[in-house]
Amino acid sequence: MNKSWMKRQSRLGYLFIGPNMLGVLLFFIIPAAYSFYLMFTDYKFMDPEIHFVGLDNISRMLGDELFYVALKNTLIFLLAVPVSILLAFIVAVILNKSVYFQKTLRALYFMPYITSGVAIAFVWMLLFQPTSGPINGFLRGIGIAHPPGWLSTTETSMYAIDIIWIWFMLGYNMIIFLAALQEIPEELMEAAKIDGARPWQSIRRIVWPLVSPTTFLLLITGLIMTIKNFGIIQAITQGGPGNSTTVLSLFIYQNAFRYYEMGYAAAISWALFAIIMIFTVFQWVGQKRWVHY
Repeated sequence: MNKSWMKRQSRLGYLFIGPNMLGVLLFFIIPAAYSFYLMFTDYKFMDPEIHFVGLDNISRMLGDELFYVALKNTLIFLLAVPVSILLAFIVAVILNKSVYFQKTLRALYFMPYITSGVAIAFVWMLLFQPTSGPINGFLRGIGIAHPPGWLSTTETSMYAIDIIWIWFMLGYNMIIFLAALQEIPEELMEAAKIDGARPWQSIRRIVWPLVSPTTFLLLITGLIMTIKNFGIIQAITQGGPGNSTTVLSLFIYQNAFRYYEMGYAAAISWALFAIIMIFTVFQWVGQKRWVHY
């Protein structure tokens, strides 16, 4: 009787996860396997013939100067993740206390995360406009005669994208930190206060270690999301000026859907997958030193 009940429960569980697993199979596993096959071919979208070329796409990628430009831009793009997490933690600590318009401020900080990427792109293009934009207007007003060109120059464009991404991710990271902060027992903070700990000491010695699992989660998901993202860059700069904002995900998109070189794009996509795996493994190994459960 008990065994038959367990079998029925197992069948019911498989029934519930079946649609989701079917979606994973159809939209993730099969396309990934097919892209692994395409990596060793010269398949072009407009050409029905597929020829096996071995490691030619990989050797081409390793000799492609633009690939290394995209890799460097991707690493610069990733700098936005820890900065956004640190700022989000500071904002969450402030908004976790009793402040005026607390709920309104929380909603305002989170609003960019649910805003359309096209709208974000349009607004920031206006803000970063080098001659008449409000940001450079403010910088000129405080005495900076030659403010940065932001999105219009190769030297500053990628850092301008970082600023936009920090602003975009700040609200989401803040909400997750707020949830973690509200789980910290008040008794710990009161005991630290009685022992004479200053507020910044309590944050450093108590709050930050207790939210380290949340920080670890945001770091992993943030890095993966940032590496894969190209929508905002495509909407704002399309990889320009002069490929200065072309990241690996955008480089894959351009080769696959602009130049129709599916085999080469597949090779780059697997290189991107390898980079994501390296970052993830590195974080899983390193988290033992600073994450406290």
